[in-house]
Amino acid sequence: MTAETDTPRATGSCCSSTGSCHDKAAEVQVGGVTAVYEVKGMTCGHCEGAVSEEISGIEGVTSVKAEASSGRVTVASAAPLSEDAVRAAVDEAGYELVGLA
Repeated sequence: MTAETDTPRATGSCCSSTGSCHDKAAEVQVGGVTAVYEVKGMTCGHCEGAVSEEISGIEGVTSVKAEASSGRVTVASAAPLSEDAVRAAVDEAGYELVGLA
């Protein structure tokens, strides 16, 4: 028996019935908030990583996806974030927060 079959799947798990966490159901965040911000100055993957790392450090943040090509950063969190906290994180990374996209 494998570890996968020995481990019961929790009710409400993000994983699909096939055991994959990479389907649309996994993108749904129950009880959370998703916000999209515009950030100036990102030009490459390194920029995306720097911004993502700093924003990830904000309490309550569950995921961050930065896209240099669009200048947008999508942030999922347990509760709404203070724009001042997001601005401080983006500033710390060396970029400029324009505001909500």
